[in-house]
Amino acid sequence: MLLTLAMVALAAALAESNGFSVATTLFSLVALGAVSAHACVNVLNEVHDARSGLDDLTQRTPFSGGSGALQANPQALKAASRLGKALLALLITIGCYFIYLRGWSLLPLGIAGMVLVMAYTPMLTRRPWLCLIAPGLGFGPLMLTGSYFVLTGEYSWSVLAVSLIPFFLVNNLLLLNQFPDLTADVQVGRRNLLITYGPGIALRIFRWFLLAAYSVLAILVAVGILPPLALLGLLSLSLAIPLYYGIASLNEPQQVPHRLLGLNVAINISLPLLIAIGLALSS
Repeated sequence: MLLTLAMVALAAALAESNGFSVATTLFSLVALGAVSAHACVNVLNEVHDARSGLDDLTQRTPFSGGSGALQANPQALKAASRLGKALLALLITIGCYFIYLRGWSLLPLGIAGMVLVMAYTPMLTRRPWLCLIAPGLGFGPLMLTGSYFVLTGEYSWSVLAVSLIPFFLVNNLLLLNQFPDLTADVQVGRRNLLITYGPGIALRIFRWFLLAAYSVLAILVAVGILPPLALLGLLSLSLAIPLYYGIASLNEPQQVPHRLLGLNVAINISLPLLIAIGLALSS
């Protein structure tokens, strides 16, 4: 959930830096909607993977393989399914209010977000390229630009450009987390990028995406879309450089060390938060 809160914080910081005043109540409601979406897809994924037997096959890590809750308490499956549906209902309710508040131009983003929430595990994980980019689309162009629109009532090309940073980072978050689950994913019929093209291609794309996230930040500052203090985000290079070289030196790609998985998570949270802090200081 920290990743979601980082996205909403970045949206609010972008709004403030563009001259908008962000109301605390509206910010809180946007955060609730974003957290509901993230929690909903997590719960629905957990339920689906319990029913398919995937989480019975995974070797669980702190970052992948499911929580293990439904394997320890299989009688809770129906309750978990109801929780997922309740979160979906809450998400739809909040989304309808935002459409009432800001108008129908928010609807396309809302529909796209709902498709990602409901289709990711049962459908998109069987389509390699869609599986690769769906997480980044959800947290970047959809969540960041959607949150900004609700907070300001306007779409912004500059915010869409900034959303490329979490787009690349969150794609990498899910891509690297697929490595410990590789054997189990094959057994239940998933066809993600790692399965379809192999670890070598997947890790090469991971490195490209990591470089792309920081390149976008540097370019946006260079052309004046972001203020110089947004370069506070570069402090996270202290995490990204060890991750990049750690990935490049893997001898057994299917056995990604927990340390690298943890660095990947930390970068996803710290980079947008640092940019948000830089924007707040600039404002």
